[in-house]
Amino acid sequence: METKAVKSETKHQIISISQMHAHWQGHRKLTRRVIEAFPDDQLFTFSLGGMRSFGEMVKELIAIAGPGVKGLATGEWKELDENLDLGESKEKLLKTWDETTQEIDHWFPKITLDKYQETVLAFGQYEDKTYCTLLYFIDNEIHHRGQAYVYLRALGIAPPDFWER
Repeated sequence: METKAVKSETKHQIISISQMHAHWQGHRKLTRRVIEAFPDDQLFTFSLGGMRSFGEMVKELIAIAGPGVKGLATGEWKELDENLDLGESKEKLLKTWDETTQEIDHWFPKITLDKYQETVLAFGQYEDKTYCTLLYFIDNEIHHRGQAYVYLRALGIAPPDFWER
């Protein structure tokens, strides 16, 4: 049984759609600077502790972000496919990152406020409320960017300041 407090929480908004969009894009700009900070020969090869290279992690972020925000906006989901054919090219990775940023800019405003409380099955396998799924996309990016900060430090490179989004 839902209490009055829970019912009223779903009626009040603490952040606007455009603010959430700007928040995520701020994270994406920072992640892009982290990608740029990697030496070309280390982006797809360097790893620690059995983790994937940051280049491989970025492929995951790209595979989730564009198709994910489109799925949240339209309700149409394809299978998650992280096998992007970018070779081991930083240039291609950044180009695809930028294209994904444009895709987010296109689809994000189409996620209507009422959809945020709906339950979705993202990529046909991850069930949660739209707002939780969206926060997962952002949290996952922050998580992998944190791993990249460790990689950069291990390579003797100072990463971008995390607060400069």
